[in-house]
Amino acid sequence: MTAFAENIGLDIATDRDALKRRLRAVERKRRLRALVLVLPLFLFVLFSFVVPIGDLLRLAIYDPTINHYMPQTAAALSGWDGKDLPDEAAYAALVADLGAANKAKTVALIGKRLNYEISGIRSKILVSARKAEKLTAGPYKEAMIGIDPIWNDRGTWAVLQRASASFTSFYVLDALDLGLDADGQLTATPSDRAIYVTLFLRTLNISITVTVVTLLLGFPLAYLMATLPTRTGNLLMILVLLPFWTSLLVRTTAWVVLLQTNGVVNEIITGLGLAGEPLQLVYNRVGVLVAMTHVLLPYMILPLYSVMRSIPPAHLRAAYSLGARPVGAFLRVYLPQTLPGIGAGGLLVFILALGYYITPALVGGPADQMISWFIAFYTTSTVNWGMASALGLLLLVATLALYAVYARLVGADRMRLG
Repeated sequence: MTAFAENIGLDIATDRDALKRRLRAVERKRRLRALVLVLPLFLFVLFSFVVPIGDLLRLAIYDPTINHYMPQTAAALSGWDGKDLPDEAAYAALVADLGAANKAKTVALIGKRLNYEISGIRSKILVSARKAEKLTAGPYKEAMIGIDPIWNDRGTWAVLQRASASFTSFYVLDALDLGLDADGQLTATPSDRAIYVTLFLRTLNISITVTVVTLLLGFPLAYLMATLPTRTGNLLMILVLLPFWTSLLVRTTAWVVLLQTNGVVNEIITGLGLAGEPLQLVYNRVGVLVAMTHVLLPYMILPLYSVMRSIPPAHLRAAYSLGARPVGAFLRVYLPQTLPGIGAGGLLVFILALGYYITPALVGGPADQMISWFIAFYTTSTVNWGMASALGLLLLVATLALYAVYARLVGADRMRLG
């Protein structure tokens, strides 16, 4: 009997192990199938989105222009202590590099790179390169100082030394209105040229304002859609989604027509006697806020509506039955349950608003342009990829930081509710 029981136990253990192996095999096949299905989308996102953006952001800290076109000067300055002017060997390397660059027609790239840090030096670099090509014998230090006094300035050589490194902090520091002096100490950009911190604050201000306005307008509409009968709610949903079928450029241009001095809005205002003369509603901050709110409003309504539809109406009825007043029941019972929708809609609208370019460019004035306008300017007009990448990098970091704060707050709320 004992041997029989032992055999039964062995058979059960064997069957259990075989069942576990089959379950693990099925699980591996399921995961492999899921991986095969997701892999094309992953590769598409990786090579069409992540890699190009990563390569662009790399330019914020990587600029080998001087190291590539002035290799002898970069090598000569690698051991320079920066306390006095470089020695004769550094000037000889400078003459050789500028002469070779002038002959190869690449000196303009050198001048353009140095002009980012020293305003107006580009033309001096071009003149120095033409004359340096004709120098055949030393002393080169006296000759170059005689060509232009910039070569007798320790600050010029300090900039040239820093720019000789392939990796640079110049663009990121400049995007923060900071810089380095001849001794390598961090300094603030002069107030007449410090624009980027103000620009980032303006971008944050506009984005936060648009987020708040869309929340104030979208919350009542989402509540109405969630509480109406299904047929009526679906009709309102179609009206909310209707702007998505219209081009962003068309919607923005329509606001220019509506808000202009002789537009429909001003005619209504003056016709009702609310103002004695037409108001300036476009090409200023008012036009930017109105147009951006109209464009981004659906992005606030949809998350709110999704959350509100999942809230059982019985919760409010239970609050009423326990003696709560309508306002108290709404604030203490209904509103807390909509916080996930408020957070998701607010985050979505805020992140989208941070990167807006077309709408502020068309309906805003010079003092209403956001960071994206300057990124486009440096990309297409001045072709300063380093500065465009630095601004984009800081904007991305700010966005990720805000998302991390939001995720942390949501996680803390879930833990408290749990």
